Amino acid sequence: MSEDVIETAILSLVEARGPEKSICPSEAAREVFPEDFQKRMRHVRNAAIHLARQGKVVILRKGQPVDPENFKGVYRLAKAPDAPAPESDG
Repeated sequence: MSEDVIETAILSLVEARGPEKSICPSEAAREVFPEDFQKRMRHVRNAAIHLARQGKVVILRKGQPVDPENFKGVYRLAKAPDAPAPESDG
């Protein structure tokens, strides 16, 4: 499965959650991999880092933004303040 699918899920979820709110990365994993989401968390993390590098999401630890290149432990994802809304297919 392409990381594009995971990235799309992350972007949709953070957009739906709204400004100043965050999602748990497992929410994206469950959406894309409902049967074995726990085994795929590494893929979600990689996609989140990629999106953070692009300025589309912010990775949070204890509610504070962290460096996507250097963080450990439990994290959450939020829409970056200046990120545009994802494009609609419809």
